[in-house]
Amino acid sequence: MTDPIADYLTRLRNAIMANHRVVEVPASNLKKEITKILFEKGYILNYKFEDDGPQGTIKVALKYNPKTKESAIRSLKRVSKPGLRKYTGYKDMPRVINGLGIAIISTSKGVMTDKEASVQKIGGEVLCYIY
Repeated sequence: MTDPIADYLTRLRNAIMANHRVVEVPASNLKKEITKILFEKGYILNYKFEDDGPQGTIKVALKYNPKTKESAIRSLKRVSKPGLRKYTGYKDMPRVINGLGIAIISTSKGVMTDKEASVQKIGGEVLCYIY
């Protein structure tokens, strides 16, 4: 697999389209950090890290509106790909749907959202957009 982050986002996207409650993905430290950000920002209901086997898995409980059955995540888009990396400085940080969504940035101080990176005045690689 050349792009594990794209695989992670695709598994979430497919589970949302199929209205699954829980999705299981192979774990990595970067995926764990992205999952924590999704939970903190309210895009997923819960998560659980399981250390079975050499790699482990992440179980993600997806969040849906109880009345309309619509997912909290409307769109997941991979920005920086292995063939074309996208970097940004803190001055020209991307705005996802005019500030309503989040961009997940991999910085020298760890994985964080675009707003947190702007406050700390650090740039980095733009991993994905979520709204």
